[in-house]
Amino acid sequence: MRITAVETFQVPPRWLFVKVSTDDGLAGWGEATLEGNTDVVRAAVTALAEPLIGADPAPIEAHWQTMTKSGFYRGGPVLSSAVAGIDQALWDLAGKALGVPVHRLLGGPVRDRVRVYGWVGGDDPSEVADAVAAATAAGLTAVKMNACGRLPHLAPPADTDAILRRAAAAREVLGPGRDVALDFHGRVSAPEARRLLPLLEPLHPLFVEEPVRPGVDPSALARLVAGSSTPIATGERLFSRAEFLPVLQAGVGVVQPDVAHAGGISEVRRIAALAETFDAALAPHCPLGPLALAACLQVGFATPNLLIQEQSLGIHYNVDSDLLDYVVDRSVLAFADGHIARPDRPGLGIEVDEAAVRAADARSTAWRTPVWRHGDGSFAEW
Repeated sequence: MRITAVETFQVPPRWLFVKVSTDDGLAGWGEATLEGNTDVVRAAVTALAEPLIGADPAPIEAHWQTMTKSGFYRGGPVLSSAVAGIDQALWDLAGKALGVPVHRLLGGPVRDRVRVYGWVGGDDPSEVADAVAAATAAGLTAVKMNACGRLPHLAPPADTDAILRRAAAAREVLGPGRDVALDFHGRVSAPEARRLLPLLEPLHPLFVEEPVRPGVDPSALARLVAGSSTPIATGERLFSRAEFLPVLQAGVGVVQPDVAHAGGISEVRRIAALAETFDAALAPHCPLGPLALAACLQVGFATPNLLIQEQSLGIHYNVDSDLLDYVVDRSVLAFADGHIARPDRPGLGIEVDEAAVRAADARSTAWRTPVWRHGDGSFAEW
């Protein structure tokens, strides 16, 4: 078997799919979505694909090593996302060639189903309550929500109170048997997070995500971990084991690599193994498309320290298309009682509606990350 083509498809709402074709008719699919920069990643995939044409797709690790290390300038979100999309497609191809799901190639399943959570929105407590009620009615047992919008470096009492009231509204609907996670999204400064985390403890969040921005001294993260009993999660903007090591040493309880950002299946499974040595759980970031979710699930079924899996059905970003629009059989990614059952189909376990993907690519435009400003005109974290 030899690789004959590597194609990319930019599709609404903001996703980038990768297809690796071979001379015997088999094809593998992956997702290289980098929100706000899919067109840039698309160019990187094209460059990385050049030496793959004519190559045997089977030695996935050898290809991963070449893609990540052959350039003098390495790493970063663009290159890591490009590698991720190709890597997923090669694993999908390997599973299809051997007639087995990818999780069997990763050592076999350690569970029968994976727990998933969904996103809820709402700016006031009543909206939050309605959104959480709708999510639970749809079969979810866990939700995640943004803790706040733009926030000053040190927030006034009114902003703090609004965060607490929204979180309390979610907890009231969920009761003690279901979970809510809070995403600070890097919008909260380290001193403000230090003030907020103890106030949230009575609401028992599953975790608080990105209480400080990536790039802030890890000692700030360590102080937050030490000062609160709430598990701290981070990782959607980290792209390698080397970048996860300092946050694990700082004591985070949950790591959130994104299989479409952090080098694909090959690197995410290694990040999970690294986290296990720190007794930290894996909760992959995935507010993305069906291929990224399918790849996450394959890792999750073979990973002992998996906590929960993010999925994007109905998320506020999915305006023009939703999670299942490019999948032939939607039942594969359906959830019941808050879980997705283990798929036994070869590869990533889903069949892509290629005609729909090609048609969407022909009409799509690039999605850009919003730019926020504080009241004084200065830049605000989105």
